[in-house]
Amino acid sequence: MNRTLADVRNIAEPPWLENAARFATRAMDAAGLSDWDLSLLFCDEAFIAELNLEYRGKEGPTDVLSFGLGEWVDGENGRRYIAGDVVLCPSVMAANAADFGVSEDEELRRLVLHGILHLSGLDHETNEASEPMLMRQESLLATLSEETIF
Repeated sequence: MNRTLADVRNIAEPPWLENAARFATRAMDAAGLSDWDLSLLFCDEAFIAELNLEYRGKEGPTDVLSFGLGEWVDGENGRRYIAGDVVLCPSVMAANAADFGVSEDEELRRLVLHGILHLSGLDHETNEASEPMLMRQESLLATLSEETIF
């Protein structure tokens, strides 16, 4: 059984926070991942810009960052994979959704999937649709098309 914890930093708690956590759990299931513990953190542009600079050497805010822990632990609930954190910025996500001509709900689901796929060990060199990771992302997005966050 996969589990997701969602929280916020420097923004008001959105009414859809628990829906985002449920979507992430369903996304891990759809991706064939099991016994994962995942953290989602929604934050403002200043916070994600600091992380982007510190960990990627890039200035300015971004939409999503993944920080993998990737550690199996044995506990009272059995063996669990502590995957790590997916940090998302709703304001950058909303701007991107408008730029790409998609709904904010679709873009947020895409970003959650993107973060999970990075934590699963996948990566991409470019943002070209032909990248295997991005093809997997879009395939999962289609599989989960009936799921919504907003």
